[in-house]
Amino acid sequence: MTKVLKIGPLKDLTPIKLNLSLDPGLHADLEDYAAIHTQAFGKRVSPADIAPSMLQALIESDAGFKRARRQLKSNEDR
Repeated sequence: MTKVLKIGPLKDLTPIKLNLSLDPGLHADLEDYAAIHTQAFGKRVSPADIAPSMLQALIESDAGFKRARRQLKSNEDR
């Protein structure tokens, strides 16, 4: 089951708090993902635990964001 999920075991990091409002459907999806992650890795996690890793994976895999960010940084250096 561990190869099924993109998000592997969670890293132990010092968090910066960010409050989000989610629609009920997205919250239910996060609840299900957290339950599957718990089964896969044997450590109970909540949607709040799993969401930062999911956001990180999204940002790391978004080629358009990477290009735009390089451009943004290039413009800031000028």
